[in-house]
Amino acid sequence: MNELHIRAACAADADAISEVIVQALRQSNALDYPPSVIERVACNFTPAAIVQLLAIRLVLVAEIENAIVGTASLDGEVVRTVFVAPAVQGRGIGRALMCAIEQAALQAGVRRLSVPSSLTAQAFYVAQGYTLVREVVDNDERTLVMARDL
Repeated sequence: MNELHIRAACAADADAISEVIVQALRQSNALDYPPSVIERVACNFTPAAIVQLLAIRLVLVAEIENAIVGTASLDGEVVRTVFVAPAVQGRGIGRALMCAIEQAALQAGVRRLSVPSSLTAQAFYVAQGYTLVREVVDNDERTLVMARDL
């Protein structure tokens, strides 16, 4: 794999971040959720919505050859929006993003992180040392709240 670079996101990244998230939802998460859930979640990650998130969260991007291939964000003590482009999943990009998020959390004084995980990402978070705390069911959408002490 070419060199991976992780950096803070900026407003100019919003289109690319949105594209990575929507691709991951439609290709990877679609195995575990019905189309209605996928499209409802995808609507939350338009480029305009990403710009709004940049104002309230630490948003990181992972780049290979100046192309954004992944993203993750830190919202206080909660890890959110961890997505990797389907074409490069399984290459350690998500793990690298989580390491960077955890470092940022430690620097901010956070000692325990939680993450609302999709069914799709549960095994990934378990591999990062997160354990299931509870399950949240909202109509046809299931979310697994996981946590880890840093």
